[in-house]
Amino acid sequence: MLVFLLSGCGRSAVTAHSTGIWEHYIVWNFIRAIEFLSHLFGNNYGWGIVSFTIVIRVILLPLIFYQTKSMRKMTELQPQLKALQAKYSAKDMDTQNKLRQEQQKLYAEAGANPVAGCLPLVVQMPILFALWQAIYRSPVLKTGSFFWMHLGDKDPYFILPILAAIFTYATSKLSMMSQPEQNGMSTIMTLGMPVVILISAVNLPSALSLYWVIANAFSVGQTLLFNNPFKINQQRAEKQQAQKQRERALKKAKRRAIKSKKK
Repeated sequence: MLVFLLSGCGRSAVTAHSTGIWEHYIVWNFIRAIEFLSHLFGNNYGWGIVSFTIVIRVILLPLIFYQTKSMRKMTELQPQLKALQAKYSAKDMDTQNKLRQEQQKLYAEAGANPVAGCLPLVVQMPILFALWQAIYRSPVLKTGSFFWMHLGDKDPYFILPILAAIFTYATSKLSMMSQPEQNGMSTIMTLGMPVVILISAVNLPSALSLYWVIANAFSVGQTLLFNNPFKINQQRAEKQQAQKQRERALKKAKRRAIKSKKK
């Protein structure tokens, strides 16, 4: 709904004469910023798109870090939440109220907020959509050339669409690898999103494909930085190993206590 309202259903070119808060004050200023950065690279609009995409992603890093941290806490709580749902599976009002109370208690003890992971996304979406609109609805940004392609035309060799799909898959795969439990929906999204990006990028101007490649490549880097699955799985394995060692030590202590009582 937020994206729909912000877009205003507009598809026409955005210029200095465009009206409205979204088009004139947001999308148009994004276009101006990209054009300014392009001048730093000899009026190369390709490098302007690349640099502006990176700038926006860097600005959003604190929000993304907060979102990733919140989502990771919620992910770690999933086994306990499922256990509570199994314990309070009855659908009567008293049982469901008890379930909600236990869930809130679990969230408080873990310092997790189920809504916290969504709030940064609400902030990010208008910014990222404005960037996408700035490229899609600017006739000026599509006039330049970048390496082997013309920014206003499709990539003749399909290199950018393929790269965009690969980076999209890599981001989803890395995120899924850090999940303690995986489900069919996650697998479908991991495999389906790259296909959607590939088909879309093949049929859109190279300027948009370039944006997707840089944005998704940056996402791979930020995932490895904030939500590295190799590091998370190693920490999780070490935690499980430590838990097993504590349980073994506790069992040995109990056996020794029983033997000493018998003596």
